[in-house]
Amino acid sequence: MKKMIKNGTIVTAADTYRADILIENEKVKIIGDEIRDDEAEMIDAEGCYVFPGGIDPHTHMEMPFGGTVTKDDFETGTIAAAHGGTTTIIDFCLTEKGKPLKSSIQKWHQKSKDKAVIDFAYHLQISEINEDVLKEIPLVIEEEGVTSFKVFMAYKNVLQADDETLFRTLITAKKHDALVMVHAENGDVIDYLTKKALEEGNTEPIYHALTRPPEVEGEATGRAAKLTALADSQLYVVHVTCKEAVEQIAEARKKGLRVWGETCPQYLVLDQSYMEKPDFEGGKYVWSPPLRDKSNQEILWNALKRGELQTIGSDHCAFDFYGQKELGKGDFTKIPNGGPFVEDRFSVLFSEGVKKSRISLNEFVNMVSTQAAKLFGLFPQKGTLAPGSDADIVLFDPNIERTISQKTHHMNVDYSALEGMKVTGQPITVLSRGEYVVKDRQFVGSPGYGKFLKRARYGMQRIEKPESMLRN
Repeated sequence: MKKMIKNGTIVTAADTYRADILIENEKVKIIGDEIRDDEAEMIDAEGCYVFPGGIDPHTHMEMPFGGTVTKDDFETGTIAAAHGGTTTIIDFCLTEKGKPLKSSIQKWHQKSKDKAVIDFAYHLQISEINEDVLKEIPLVIEEEGVTSFKVFMAYKNVLQADDETLFRTLITAKKHDALVMVHAENGDVIDYLTKKALEEGNTEPIYHALTRPPEVEGEATGRAAKLTALADSQLYVVHVTCKEAVEQIAEARKKGLRVWGETCPQYLVLDQSYMEKPDFEGGKYVWSPPLRDKSNQEILWNALKRGELQTIGSDHCAFDFYGQKELGKGDFTKIPNGGPFVEDRFSVLFSEGVKKSRISLNEFVNMVSTQAAKLFGLFPQKGTLAPGSDADIVLFDPNIERTISQKTHHMNVDYSALEGMKVTGQPITVLSRGEYVVKDRQFVGSPGYGKFLKRARYGMQRIEKPESMLRN
């Protein structure tokens, strides 16, 4: 059925204006003034911003870690994402050494089958480089539409790859127009500091942060950027937390390197002191890289404003406090790393960013949607509102005031890391390819509606011909 959105203020990464939107066959058909179509269902967006659906480039649904599995799967996680204004997620496929890359992709297809309520795509981990992997990477790109590859520089003896693996992945990515992502922390140094802390009897959650100081993130970020320069390739640094890493990315970009940076809402509003909460409450705030000194928050906001960081991912990796985080009582190294953020990414950035005049409305849209679409081969199908684009649309009331709480969130986890935080602004109605997923703040979507997205290569835009002029 056709739908018509009227009376709202459309906001994209480039423009803010009043207009109507006609939706037909999953697409935005026309954007213009006083559009008439008697067959269309009318959606009144009075008092709301009309945003393109959010794209979360960093999630971990049903992911194994430390002997347990994240609580949100592709159903509960995407329902929560939709409530938060996100209409596309890009999840991470973990690989196993010695096994074909495609086997991991197939495993993730099984995890997501008939579950997702919004569209989704995958990044793929590269844990080793050999002739078999080098032959398979172009096949994964061509046949699976997976065009971004992640290398861990941390988690020694578990996920960490060596510099040769990273460098050869960068070279291969350059050859095949793929984008390399890094978790940038010096895993060897962390391993030493961690063992030392445990030997000295330091087992509380705060030592997760103290054994992963900002210097190890800065060093790894700089090393990855230099290897990218040597390979003449392209790099995306996930979950940037601190001054030391921001400076390395900024320096690389000033030199003209194709280096991009992502941060997450938790690093913009929380700080290291949360990990010092008594009675193991600090365990709720253990993820990697860890929370930093509060002074880093404004550094990250300024980096976003200046364009030194470009995107906001949630790094959603939800573990229950009871029964999962508690595995690390008496040994911080056994606390499952991760936190629940997919539902709050959109609202936190709007409330703390736009409402507090740190970023503009258009910059907000760019950070939560458009830039990720461009970097990860989804633009202009996703990430904007234009004729021919998917009708992924968020009606957002900028004036609703609410308090974030585990009691009201939709994530399948027993706590909120942002419990009690007051925010302004909330998604009211969310459409995915023209169909309601959330309507008047109530979930009305269907598990299995979400499609797997085969993505274009880095820097190549998937162009779809518009059916009319943008504003007739």
